[in-house]
Amino acid sequence: MRRNPFTEIEELLDRLSQQVEEGMAAGGLQVPGAVAVDVADTDGEYVVTADLPGYESDDIDLTLTDGTLRLEATRRDHAAFDDERYLRRERTTKSASRRIRLPEQVDEDGVAAGFENGVLTVRLPKESSDEDTKRIDIE
Repeated sequence: MRRNPFTEIEELLDRLSQQVEEGMAAGGLQVPGAVAVDVADTDGEYVVTADLPGYESDDIDLTLTDGTLRLEATRRDHAAFDDERYLRRERTTKSASRRIRLPEQVDEDGVAAGFENGVLTVRLPKESSDEDTKRIDIE
């Protein structure tokens, strides 16, 4: 059975990304733009927790495709002081992303996400599914 070459490339990039992140984390560094996550494997579900301080739930886009959870967040600071001159302005736009490959298929209809105090929690019940892509709403 021949595998899809794009799937093989994605898996290779996932492994490479994980190795780079582990290597940088061991040195006390974080990959720029990467979201720090915890992935817990409980008996019936995977629980992904991500720190996203300064973001609102509307800034976060979660998708689940072929066993990979993709998290993308973009924050824009539109507040500007018309009467003031900035000496430094570093908070204009910030983006963060992360892809998490899950070891097993999950029940995409049962996936739930919550966002409270800058912490995103995604619950992914274990089970196989036939759908390809599912958008996840954040409560």
